[in-house]
Amino acid sequence: MASSSLLLPLGCVSAKRPFPNYQTIVPHRGKCLRVLCTTLKDREKTQGSREYGNYSSPIKRRDILGFAFGISGLLSSLDAKAAGLPPEQKPRLCDDACEKELENVSIVTTESGLQYKDIKVGEGPSPPIGFQVAANYVAMVSSGQIFDSSLEKGQPYIFRVGSGQVIKGLDEGILSMKIGGKRRLYIPGPLAFPKGLNSAPGRPRVAPNSPVIFDVSLEYIPGLEVDEE
Repeated sequence: MASSSLLLPLGCVSAKRPFPNYQTIVPHRGKCLRVLCTTLKDREKTQGSREYGNYSSPIKRRDILGFAFGISGLLSSLDAKAAGLPPEQKPRLCDDACEKELENVSIVTTESGLQYKDIKVGEGPSPPIGFQVAANYVAMVSSGQIFDSSLEKGQPYIFRVGSGQVIKGLDEGILSMKIGGKRRLYIPGPLAFPKGLNSAPGRPRVAPNSPVIFDVSLEYIPGLEVDEE
């Protein structure tokens, strides 16, 4: 018994051949397409308008080329459809319920043009300039597409706040936060990425001096927890 082709959809089996060079091999939209194939040897045997039922031979070379291009186009369309599947859901610091709550939270604007909304106000001290902080973040373009995230990397990002190790808007936004706090930063272009960021697989492009959005949670400040005890 001939083995089933991996190209056949579930529930589709090869049809009985009405003659030796006629077979079912290609799926399309859940149905099997019957394709007429031949070889040069078959062509020599069938010269002279010999007929098999209602099917006539010979097969012209352009028919074979048409078949090849047809199969190529079908496979390309299937690949495009697969590529159009919705992307996997990425982890976020602010879920749907959080987004609804943020609509009722007043926005704060600083002198630099940075704006923010507190998702959750933390407790304890704010980080002094030059201290290390451990923070989780989800960075998005204005449309909400994520271009960077510590959650996807599985660990908080540690840096010295106020020391220019991160973009200006993130530095300023974290300096006034408290441990355990969570905040959404609306960072204007001059405080974001002056040179922009190139796109990458699964990551949108960030245009130079374009506004970005950061959801940030201040996890801890090494050295200050001990002082609080």
